[in-house]
Amino acid sequence: MSAADRERHFEPGLFSFLRDLAAHNDRDWFETNRARWEADARGPALGFITDFGPHLLRISPHFRADPRPQGGSLFRLHRDIRFAKDKSPYKTHLGLHFRHEKGKDAHTPGFYLHLEPRACFVGLGLWHPDAPTLARLRQAVVADPAAWRKAVGGRRFATTFTVEGEMLARVPRGYAADHPLADVLRLKDYTAMAPLTTSDITAPGFLPRFAKMCADGAPFMAWQCRALGLDF
Repeated sequence: MSAADRERHFEPGLFSFLRDLAAHNDRDWFETNRARWEADARGPALGFITDFGPHLLRISPHFRADPRPQGGSLFRLHRDIRFAKDKSPYKTHLGLHFRHEKGKDAHTPGFYLHLEPRACFVGLGLWHPDAPTLARLRQAVVADPAAWRKAVGGRRFATTFTVEGEMLARVPRGYAADHPLADVLRLKDYTAMAPLTTSDITAPGFLPRFAKMCADGAPFMAWQCRALGLDF
């Protein structure tokens, strides 16, 4: 195990900062506390992304751990408030998205780490895909149900992750309402989740634990890539 694997990447100060940000979500407060953002949140997150890179390469060479401060694997903290009723300028969580090399944004197959007080989790897959992409995933389920069941039925995956996401009220048009995988066809997000605690995140050695969870999720990600004609 390398020194990076043994170290503590995230300290409790990260979650203290995020709790305070949720309570004081305005630009003046943020500017006063910018040093905390850099020291407790952005800096550690970028270091984690860098150190995760070699682990991700072993899982798949077609996903990227990009430590650039902007445009990389760390989602921006600023919220898009153009069409939102809530005009709070900042997100109150950190999102780290290790997306496929062919992807450009969040709507891309990827491994994801969500850091938020009392709501941390590891995520896999594709969140809010566009209509053509969603259709390809559903068609893959119907064309080869056994491949889907194999992707999500392995012991390591099933022990770690739960497939979940927004769902339609009924099976979409064009598919049999009594299809054996009707609940899968109703999905609007093809994602899988595994909850974590803040203590998990701040423990020494969290990096290899996260890497192992991503490896446990590899069959699901490989299925998704095959369905979309992407390399895994």
